[in-house]
Amino acid sequence: MHTEWSHPIPARMTVNTSPIAASYIDVDLRQVIYALSDALDLVGIDDVAHGKRVGIMAAACARVMGLDRGDTTFLFDLGLLHDIGVSSTRTHNHLVSEFDWQMSQEHCNVGCELLRDFGPLAAMAEPVHYHHTHWQDLQGRADVSRQVAEQANLIFLVDRVDALTAPYYSSGNVLMQAPAIRQKIRDSAGTFFAPELVEAFLQASAAEAFWLRLEPRGIQSALEDMLAQGQPCRASLAQLKQLAGIFSRIVDAKSPFTAEHSLGVARLARHLAEAMGVPQANCERLEIAGLLHDLGKLRVPDEVLDKPGQLDERERKMINAHSFETYQILHRIRGFEEIAAWASYHHEEPDGSGYPFHLTVDAMSREARILRVADIFQAMAQDRPYRAGLSADAVLQFLQELAHQGRIDAEVVAVAARDMAAAMRAARPAAA
Repeated sequence: MHTEWSHPIPARMTVNTSPIAASYIDVDLRQVIYALSDALDLVGIDDVAHGKRVGIMAAACARVMGLDRGDTTFLFDLGLLHDIGVSSTRTHNHLVSEFDWQMSQEHCNVGCELLRDFGPLAAMAEPVHYHHTHWQDLQGRADVSRQVAEQANLIFLVDRVDALTAPYYSSGNVLMQAPAIRQKIRDSAGTFFAPELVEAFLQASAAEAFWLRLEPRGIQSALEDMLAQGQPCRASLAQLKQLAGIFSRIVDAKSPFTAEHSLGVARLARHLAEAMGVPQANCERLEIAGLLHDLGKLRVPDEVLDKPGQLDERERKMINAHSFETYQILHRIRGFEEIAAWASYHHEEPDGSGYPFHLTVDAMSREARILRVADIFQAMAQDRPYRAGLSADAVLQFLQELAHQGRIDAEVVAVAARDMAAAMRAARPAAA
């Protein structure tokens, strides 16, 4: 039942299998996954702990049920990642405000697709697929094992508990609402939820400590405890790249304006870095940084990111915060220090007028300057719903003007100019 962190990457996955890509680096894959789960919770905008609370409650129920450490850890991890198919703030709002939203299955399907081919997390794919399916529709299905059905239904149960509880976290009235929430779950036994899982929840939630552990201090303590208990797993660059690719798909799915943007930025950044003689190991890491550079956009409301007209000052500041959110997620991963910097500096300008740190050129590595150019280049070259991508000549003219103004690195632009056809192919992978 538990997550197998040492699964090999299946051969059919499309990852770079060069000797360098296959090597291991000093990064704990479990810590990376826990950190990236923060990105999923950003979709809540003002409430950024939904997945963590679901994981904590699932683990508490698992302990009442007498499950072993491996199964308990699996359910905790499943709770963290159960909403991996959600990038839209509109979808999130439906999921936390409606007990049984009719459109909930769509994000379950997306989440299953994202997870099923990534070996270390593949066991979560089917439970994620069914984590909004009513027990009365799930039990006894020949195509769903009893184990998967129970895993999925437990996550559904505690996910709905968190939806019922969410309006009361900020006011501190959770304990006052707990009896009504427990009754709602009790009334749903046999229809929405398996009776034995309802009983486990009722036992676990009878103690005040169950609810108090859902407060911010309790959440942080639970994460630290689970990381300490879990077996470290040294990550390969291929695994990290594939995991980064999963999260880039989540980010890019948030808006029709950004489809495959992160993938294009990553490919172009690597292309430019190789052309500039950057060491191969750093080219690999820069590609990962490109895939993850816009993680923070998950906290930007859909209506702001998709606004057809000019942004007002408040909306602009919301957008400008996204690269700091990326930094907040990535810099806590031991071994990701350079990746975190390169990813989060992509809106810094050489004269210090960029954001969010106002760094000058002296504080920006070559890799960070490459990623900034790649981000702008790809945005100009990419087809958007409101316009076709610019031609190679138009992209180059735009970049050269920015370089003339001192806003981007002229050396990187010159490297792109030497072979614009190859740079355009890298920037537009869907069209390549």
